Amino acid sequence: MNGEAIFEAERPRLQGLAYRMLGTLADAEDAVQEAWLRWSRIDPATVADPRAWLVRVTSRLCIDRLRSLKARREDYVGPWLPEPLVEAADLAAPPPGEAMERAEDLTVAFLLALERLSPLERAVFVLHDLFATDYAEIARMLGRNEAACRQLAARARAHVEAARPRYRLDEAEAKRLADAFLDAVRSDDAARLGALLAEEAVLVSDGGGKAIAALRPILGRDRIVRFLLGLTGKLRRHGPVEAVPARVNGLPGLVVRAVNGLTTFAFETDDNGRIAAVYAVRNPDKLKRVAA
Repeated sequence: MNGEAIFEAERPRLQGLAYRMLGTLADAEDAVQEAWLRWSRIDPATVADPRAWLVRVTSRLCIDRLRSLKARREDYVGPWLPEPLVEAADLAAPPPGEAMERAEDLTVAFLLALERLSPLERAVFVLHDLFATDYAEIARMLGRNEAACRQLAARARAHVEAARPRYRLDEAEAKRLADAFLDAVRSDDAARLGALLAEEAVLVSDGGGKAIAALRPILGRDRIVRFLLGLTGKLRRHGPVEAVPARVNGLPGLVVRAVNGLTTFAFETDDNGRIAAVYAVRNPDKLKRVAA
């Protein structure tokens, strides 16, 4: 294969790596594009292992970006959530293939746990635990010794393993949950909506200072119900509101379209199938791909 064909064959993997590292598709695409520019300047015939070369370069680019993004996110207005990955408008549709792999590693809670790691911890964990890169190769990629990489991975693993979903709804259950949530909100039925939520549920909304959103997480079933029904009422006053079930970051969710913008909802569930966390993204900068 020529250089372009080699790169395009690896692009889905690089995109998945960069998204998990950076938390937004825009930043991930920028990192992958920069990796392409560097790849295009060399003779592929001189590279013994193109995949390893591309993963190494992309990882280093992501680490550099993470260091600059950290300062920007500290000044973010309200809670910061990853850019939503809307995989399918139909929850009954089969999940996508290798492009984003392993949906449990795309959940919002898991990505937020990665966000709390240092850039090096995040890189080592993602490369080893999610992309099956051996420690010797990671050490070469990052200019660290192998023992140091193992320690970085162990520290990262201790922080993020608890964020993996313990219970995953199958596609039929996910669709029923999204439909029930949507029906309850549409009918302003506080009792039905509350029955879907765990008592200690949390709602996190990301408006980025550009859309109406709670500036702090909302804790507790009753408070979440009041917030959601109040938000829905505000949206309706501006015009019609359309909503469809969707798989958002591998979770049951909704895409809501109103006159004043889009909102995506992703629902994390507990062992009883109730909603333990609601993640709502309203920042229009993070919804450009959904709008398109």
